[in-house]
Amino acid sequence: MKDYTAAFSAKREQLLAAGVEMMDPSSVYVEDTVTVGAGTLLLPGTILRGNTTVGPNCQIGPNVMLTDCTVEEGCTINASQCEESVIRKGCQIGPYTHIRPHCDVGEGSKIGAFVQLKNCNLGKGTKMAHLTYVGDSDVGENCNFGCGTVTCNYDGFKKFRTTIGNHVFVGCNTNFVPPVTIGDGAYIAAATTVTQDVPADAMVIGRQRQQVKEGWAAANREKKGKK
Repeated sequence: MKDYTAAFSAKREQLLAAGVEMMDPSSVYVEDTVTVGAGTLLLPGTILRGNTTVGPNCQIGPNVMLTDCTVEEGCTINASQCEESVIRKGCQIGPYTHIRPHCDVGEGSKIGAFVQLKNCNLGKGTKMAHLTYVGDSDVGENCNFGCGTVTCNYDGFKKFRTTIGNHVFVGCNTNFVPPVTIGDGAYIAAATTVTQDVPADAMVIGRQRQQVKEGWAAANREKKGKK
């Protein structure tokens, strides 16, 4: 049976000697196949596995697990899990982000709380701050995703891809039903379900018009005997 305690201890000593920083070395677990650049800080609860490579001057943790990932220089990953993916230079990931296999997250992107990515490519500077699922998608540079955005990539039988251009604004609670292509500079209004291609620089809106029925709530309370 492998002595994991001794192996992790030896790896920590090796990394510390090479200029990697650890707030609490005993709480960091790095497999022997992993490489970490000088100046990177590994916070408590960090687990680095497989063929993971972390560049210099990153901050990993607390509570991060990376498996077979490449993380370039200057990234911050907080309380998240990433597998078999590439995180480009200067990205901010987490907290509570899950990056599943076959993702390439573009330089300077920000992927935040309760966002899940799967089998997708993101361009430089794209932002998904919270509560979003993007799978089987190609997304351009400098896009902004509002919370509650979902790519509906699976119809129960096959997976389909969503293609989104550069500088696209995606409003909150948007659903993309692929295969669809969104042109550069398009604007997706909040609460829209996108089922057809959107031309560049267009605005698309697909929601029910608001209706206001004055006095309805008061009458309903009276009907049900509520004040």
